[in-house]
Amino acid sequence: MSAGGSHRGVLKTTAIVVICAFAFGFAMVPAYRIVCEHVLGIRLAQTAASASTLAGMSEDTSRTITVQFVANVNSKLPWTFATEQPIMQVHPGKLVDAWFDATNTSSHDIVGNAVPSVAPSAASAFFNKTECFCFTEQVLKAGETRRMPVRFFVDPRLPRDVRELTLSYTFYANEAATQRLSNTVSPPPAAG
Repeated sequence: MSAGGSHRGVLKTTAIVVICAFAFGFAMVPAYRIVCEHVLGIRLAQTAASASTLAGMSEDTSRTITVQFVANVNSKLPWTFATEQPIMQVHPGKLVDAWFDATNTSSHDIVGNAVPSVAPSAASAFFNKTECFCFTEQVLKAGETRRMPVRFFVDPRLPRDVRELTLSYTFYANEAATQRLSNTVSPPPAAG
């Protein structure tokens, strides 16, 4: 086999591996959603609660729900991610803000997506977000830190035996969006 043929074979194999890696990274978020919702029975909210849903709520001051926040980062994403307040006491029906901080510790811009889950799964239908960083791709520049809010309320119809909820987020690298980002911001090659 000639040296040129050998190089083409290596390039072809490398291209296939790169394409597969991008496809795998892109498929991680939907795969996580399928496992959580269909295998584990955990409801993952996909859209913001409507203003009309919130308008029909009244705060139930006779009850207090403990809400725990968990922040995780997939091992392939060079970010740190933490909640500012790991536990809150909230009244059902009251709109509440929680804050999270994410930092891109790498030397290049990265796009990430947060996948939320609420436990216990039977009570997840009663946890409603009106604003969340999980609804959109998050672009963090190299070294950038961003403070991100989650605005939520617990539906007063939450069964009385549920006194504690856990809202968990896992950030994943969105490799396809990161590649598109790097392609749009790359400087043109130097003339020479």
